[in-house]
Amino acid sequence: MPSSVLGGSVTFIHRTPGAALTARPTRLIATVAVGAALALGTTGCSMISPQSTTITYSAAEGVNIHGSGPLEVRNAFIVATSDGRDGNFVAAIVNQTDQSETLHLEFGEGASSIEKTIRVPANTVVSLGTADTEPLLLEGIDTLPGADIPGYFQSGDAEGVLQSVPVLDGELSYLADLVPTPVETSD
Repeated sequence: MPSSVLGGSVTFIHRTPGAALTARPTRLIATVAVGAALALGTTGCSMISPQSTTITYSAAEGVNIHGSGPLEVRNAFIVATSDGRDGNFVAAIVNQTDQSETLHLEFGEGASSIEKTIRVPANTVVSLGTADTEPLLLEGIDTLPGADIPGYFQSGDAEGVLQSVPVLDGELSYLADLVPTPVETSD
């Protein structure tokens, strides 16, 4: 039997013989509360987890070198022979300035380090290891594929930066042509 209160809502009250009076809104409120808790519990994780789209990373084989000076070095890596003796340095070097710049490179550590320089004209990109430009040969790196080698990158008046550079092999078809060709020596 419905009961009505002036200005209120209508509630149906059911009475089971021998039981206390109960109201249906209690079940409805409990269902809504459980649903809200479930929704909050399954979506609340994103409130405390870092968003992966805000994390900067190199989405390629190589690494991007930040802070080396006015020249930007992108997707830098080395493709080495299977014994790791020699490797080819591959990268895109971007010069967005109005003057030519020189990139100073040093791979390895101590007395066995290898030093190279690359001159990049103003407002151009030099892509090492493409059909137009050969990669930079690094003889005697002695680093096996799968490892990293320390590389120092410096241009302009900047102090430069030390960055681990990945050493890859030619197993992937698009890297196979970048493996250094062994130089034959006459005995």
